[in-house]
Amino acid sequence: MSQELIVGIIAAVIAVAVLVIGDRVRPKSWRQTSDESSSHLALDLAKTIFTAVLAFVFVACWNQNQNAYNHTITESKGLVDTYLAIHTMPGPEQQRIHEKLRAYTDSVLKDEWPVMERESRLNASTGKLLDELRDTVVSIRSQDPTVAEARTRALAGIDRVTQARHDRAIDAARSVPQFLYIALCFGAVLVLLNPVLTGMLVTRRSLAMTALLGIVIGSALLAIHDLERPFSGVLGIPIDAFTYAQSQYEPSIPGPVTHNE
Repeated sequence: MSQELIVGIIAAVIAVAVLVIGDRVRPKSWRQTSDESSSHLALDLAKTIFTAVLAFVFVACWNQNQNAYNHTITESKGLVDTYLAIHTMPGPEQQRIHEKLRAYTDSVLKDEWPVMERESRLNASTGKLLDELRDTVVSIRSQDPTVAEARTRALAGIDRVTQARHDRAIDAARSVPQFLYIALCFGAVLVLLNPVLTGMLVTRRSLAMTALLGIVIGSALLAIHDLERPFSGVLGIPIDAFTYAQSQYEPSIPGPVTHNE
């Protein structure tokens, strides 16, 4: 913050110095009789910068929002893959893993999602459930090649879940850099001051157009504020990826299948 402020002050001093020095060396015929052009130049530049920064931040936040949604899809796919992998395991192992898998998914929906909405972070107890799920799969030891392959597939699915969950933690905590917010607010103030600085007459039409301008600027800033919080706000990411994974789990897993010759 201090660095941006210092740079801004230095840039302002340099700009003023260039104007003063340039005024002394330029021909007198170049001088204008009024200073209206200076206000138009500054305001046009402010509007251009505000529009450019607004577009940049909006696109960046939108891409961040879409990436966060894709991470939830990846995580849910890992959960479903893990669930499908354990079907060739013995009954007791199936049941234990299934219970841990369902407990983690339920906790994401009921416990972790509200925490992300309120505090932009993950829930520690939900992470412990994922660790317990991994430990349960790791603890399985069998000489049966089918069971060993199922264990490997289940661990691969859990690895995908863990990585996607890590990405989700970053998505929840990420926000727009402060200096961009300052640039947006500063540009918005200059745009709103445009009618005053240009000497616009106060009429019904000018009041209506100024009010419309304020609505547009306020709506744009609100949209960015919602987009930078991917798991909360009006444009928050839905929970459909995890509800889909939850719907794929059977109420219970049957015991081991035996084949009688």
